[in-house]
Amino acid sequence: MSTPTGRPEPPVAGTVAVPTGRRTAYLIVLVVIPLVALAAAVVALWGWGIGPRDLVIAAAMYVVSIFGISVGYHRLLTHRSFRCRRPLRIALAVAGGLALQGPVTLWVAEHRRHHKYADRPGDPHSPWAYGEGGRALLRGLLHAHVVWFYTARRRSDRRHWVPDLLADPDTRRLDALYPVTMAASFLLPAAAGGLWSGSWAGAWSALFWGGLVRYAVVHHVTWSVNSVAHRFGDRAFDTRDHSSDVWWVALLTFGEGWHNWHHADPTCARHGVRKGQLDASARLIRMFERVGWAHDVRWPDTGRMAARRSRADGGVKPRGAEL
Repeated sequence: MSTPTGRPEPPVAGTVAVPTGRRTAYLIVLVVIPLVALAAAVVALWGWGIGPRDLVIAAAMYVVSIFGISVGYHRLLTHRSFRCRRPLRIALAVAGGLALQGPVTLWVAEHRRHHKYADRPGDPHSPWAYGEGGRALLRGLLHAHVVWFYTARRRSDRRHWVPDLLADPDTRRLDALYPVTMAASFLLPAAAGGLWSGSWAGAWSALFWGGLVRYAVVHHVTWSVNSVAHRFGDRAFDTRDHSSDVWWVALLTFGEGWHNWHHADPTCARHGVRKGQLDASARLIRMFERVGWAHDVRWPDTGRMAARRSRADGGVKPRGAEL
C-alpha cells in the first residue's frame, strides 16, 4: 500500500518481504487466469450457453466457496465470532480453501491486519490509498480489488498476526495440504460433471464452468467487499474507516457486503443487522447453533448498536465522509 500521496509506505510492523517470483505467480493466478476464464465464459455463453448440469455444478461450487470464505475463513477463523466442533471447523476451513484465495493462515493474517489499520497506512487493501480525486478513485479501487495482492512487496507475517492458528495442528495441516485443496477445487466439479454425464465432454464442461469460471466469479465478488464496500454505500454506524453497506455485494457474498456494522463490531456473527439486510451466512451459523454444532455465538448487542449508530442526519453517514 502507498500513502495518499502515492509515495511508498515504510515497512509496517508484522510484515515480511515477498520475493519477486512469488508476486509474478500471484499475478498469473489471481489476475491473468480469472480474466481469461471470464472472457472465455462470455464467448461460450454467446455461442452455445450453459446447460442445466453445468449450472447446478457451478452453483454448488459457488455456494460452498462463498460460505467457506464468509463463515469459515472470515467469521470463524479470523474474528472468532463463534466456536464449533472440530469436524465442522475443519470442513469450513477446507471449504474456504476451495475458493482459492490462499492458505487459511495467510488469508486470516491479511484480514486481521486490514482491521487494525482499516483505510489508514498499513491497510493492505484500502481503496483510499491514493486520495479522493477521480484518477485516485480508479487507482484506489483497482488497488483494493486485486492489484494489492500481486504488487505488495510485503505480506502480513503469520507469526505476528495468527499465532493462534499456527499453534493449531489442524490449520497447520490444512496449510501444508493447500495444494491438494487447490487441485480438488477443479477436480471436484470435473468429476461431478463426468459422472453425471457419463462422458469426458461432461467432465471438461463442468471443469470449465464449475472450476475456472466459478473461481473467477468468486474472486471478484469477494474482492468487491475490499474495494466497493469501502468506497460506496450507506453507513448507519460510526466507524473510524469508510466501511459501508452495499446491497448487491451482500447478496452475492451471502452477507459480507453489509460491511459497516462488521467494522463497528468485527466479532459479531451477523453483519446484516438492519431491517431488510439478508445475511445468509448468519442464518447458516444460526442453523449450526440450533443443531448443536456451534456454540458461544456472538450475536448483535442492541446496546452496542445504539451506541455506534451514526449521528449523521437520517442515521446514515454520507458516502465518502471523513473518518
